[in-house]
Amino acid sequence: MNEADALDLVQFAIWTVLTASGPVVAAAMLVGVVIALIQALTQIQEITLTFVPKIVAIMLVVAFTGPFIGAQISAFTNVIFERIETGF
Repeated sequence: MNEADALDLVQFAIWTVLTASGPVVAAAMLVGVVIALIQALTQIQEITLTFVPKIVAIMLVVAFTGPFIGAQISAFTNVIFERIETGF
């Protein structure tokens, strides 16, 4: 294994993490911004108000994008196993 192979694997690993976690992070960020806007408009400054909508949104996104996330991780695992099989 040379530096190019290692760099390629690290790049693919980072891309896999970003694509697998992207939908969940985007949903949490979107819900957080909407709740913060509602809190700013209504002047309700309750800290715990943001947790329940975020948790519900995250669970829904994980339920809907679970196959996509699994496919991304499976593709990464297959690439790693193929590289191990061929000896890099």
